[in-house]
Amino acid sequence: MLYVIIGSILILFGAQALFRRGAPASGMPPGKGAMIGSILGGPVMGIILIIAGLGVLASTSFVLIAADKVGHLKRIYLASDLPPGRIIALPGQKGPQAEILGPGFHFRPLLNVLYDVEERNVVQIPEGYYGQITTLDGAPMPEGMFIAPVIADDKLATMLEAQAYIEQGGYRGPQETVLKPGSYRLNQYLFDVRIDQDTMATVIPTGQVGVVKSNVQQPGLNCQEEMVRVSQAQHDAEALSVPLVPKGCIGLWKDPLLPGAYYLNRHAYDVTLVDTRVQTWEYKGGYTRRFIDLSLDQQGNLNQVERAVNVPKPDTAVDVAVFVKVEGWDIPQELRAVAQVSPENAPIVAGSVGGIDQIEHRILTPLIRSIVRNVAGSSIRVPKKEGDAIVGYETRPTKVLDFIENREAIEDTIEQQIKTEARKAGVEIKEVRLGEPAIPPEILLGRQRQQLADQLGEAYKRETEAQKQRIETEQAKATANEQPRLVESQIAVKVAEQKEAERAALGRAERKYLEEIAQGQSAQANVLGQDRVAMLQALEKVLGSLEREPNLVALMGKLVPNTVVTGSGLEGAAAILGDAMSKTSAVAQ
Repeated sequence: MLYVIIGSILILFGAQALFRRGAPASGMPPGKGAMIGSILGGPVMGIILIIAGLGVLASTSFVLIAADKVGHLKRIYLASDLPPGRIIALPGQKGPQAEILGPGFHFRPLLNVLYDVEERNVVQIPEGYYGQITTLDGAPMPEGMFIAPVIADDKLATMLEAQAYIEQGGYRGPQETVLKPGSYRLNQYLFDVRIDQDTMATVIPTGQVGVVKSNVQQPGLNCQEEMVRVSQAQHDAEALSVPLVPKGCIGLWKDPLLPGAYYLNRHAYDVTLVDTRVQTWEYKGGYTRRFIDLSLDQQGNLNQVERAVNVPKPDTAVDVAVFVKVEGWDIPQELRAVAQVSPENAPIVAGSVGGIDQIEHRILTPLIRSIVRNVAGSSIRVPKKEGDAIVGYETRPTKVLDFIENREAIEDTIEQQIKTEARKAGVEIKEVRLGEPAIPPEILLGRQRQQLADQLGEAYKRETEAQKQRIETEQAKATANEQPRLVESQIAVKVAEQKEAERAALGRAERKYLEEIAQGQSAQANVLGQDRVAMLQALEKVLGSLEREPNLVALMGKLVPNTVVTGSGLEGAAAILGDAMSKTSAVAQ
């Protein structure tokens, strides 16, 4: 306003100088008035004053808006008042104007006089966020509406102009429409844009789906609710069922959001993430495991020592082990269940139970504990065996040792029952596996003692076999060492056998020879007589001896008598022989 007054005064003086040349100034002495009049009355000075006044007035008529700013106007003078209840002024009205100024130079007569010009930053929506819009002016919302309906994308640019928004009936208050990442030149007197942690984009990770509960409805849709059961048990009256609606309606949407990023207004939509990947739930720890250790001393006596180990619940486990009662014994049983929620069942599970944590604690854990306890306390179907062959099956009450000897049968029974019940809740059980049961050591003690005895017997048996093998080895080694002598002995035996055979053959030949001789002598005796045959044999022996020992000839010469024996034939020879033998006997004596 000061610039307007100054400019007006300068223009006034300039005009006076042009139109009242030389006139003395009013109230001044003629001399001085003439001098001032001459100065102010000059045409040049008048033009200068007018130009200066116009320059001062022009400085109030333009504004320069920076490139990253938006010019906002508030009308102060020469306009009508706002209607009651209105905040944003249309052209010709006082107050915050619907019009905004873009970047650059803007000229308008007395712009800075009639308006208060304010620069505000361009609205920046960063990546991964959306802008939550609240309008401060517009038509009041209808009864029952808490958020203004979404603006179609093809009309969004027009509706973000303040004058068009007000004139076309835009509603005052929170808007379902959100601003996606980018830069926006908005009238911030009308549009209040909030960006914080609550306006982050809804991101559906890989392996999950988003179940949408909508609080708003798009116009023109048939939004009739439909009771839907889980896909695996559609005809089971006990299966979970939830009323679902088509996408865009108020309620729980039938179709979940697939993995991706969505700019959903969290005032209008509530998204629950449901993990559709395979999940592993473990029930471990939370009990004390007892042991009885068996040992043998040097004398072979069996000793037993009891000890206990605390088994804590791991951080990765859903819950502690399941405690079952079998034959009066409390047995902690660890197990692992592998489960999955299919995408088509995600809205039903989320609507009836909640997210994955609620599935664990509200459905799966109570279900598993109940079924495992029921199976452990009832009957199971086990195979009947003859040796290693299965000859049939029998159903009998569950025993403690069945958790070791017939674990597969118990696992199958538990798995089938859990699968059936879990399907009713929209959860697909892939498998159930039992861990090592903490069976009381007193039950296993007899078996352990028997096993130890069997192992000792087997060890003794093997030691005996080893000793026998060692003896055989030593014998073989000794035999190998004595092999040369053994061969020599075997050769000697064979030589002896050969000699024996030779002597037997010689004996047989000698006997044959003697028999032949005997036969000859017998024939000779039959012809000559026994006495003469004996004498001839003696003579042969003497002659044989003389042949072998020639020195006997000299001796025989001494023994031969000097007498002459007459006779012929055998009688003379016998006489000579008899005389010689008698002398020989005498010499020997």
